[in-house]
Amino acid sequence: MARINLSSSVDLIKYPLITSKTNLLFENNQYTFLVDPRLNKVSIKKAIEFLFNVKIIKINSCNLPKKKRRVGQFTGIRPRYKKVIVKLAKDNKIDLFSNN
Repeated sequence: MARINLSSSVDLIKYPLITSKTNLLFENNQYTFLVDPRLNKVSIKKAIEFLFNVKIIKINSCNLPKKKRRVGQFTGIRPRYKKVIVKLAKDNKIDLFSNN
């Protein structure tokens, strides 16, 4: 695997995954993100700590499979992603829903 530096790994974190199940994880100070499948846990930890200025205790990750999708007569494939659940230290918090 090629080494990925911090500036490129920040770009490879796609977006936070917000569903009803992940909203329940907010109470346990756990946040879910979709990232590029090339990232490993160490680079994900460094990138999220750099982006949000938080301390990460634990990272769980799983690779989501490619999915076939059809629009009309055309078939296509949705890209692969890696889903990451990040547990933060007790005094840290990520503000995903800012009022600004």
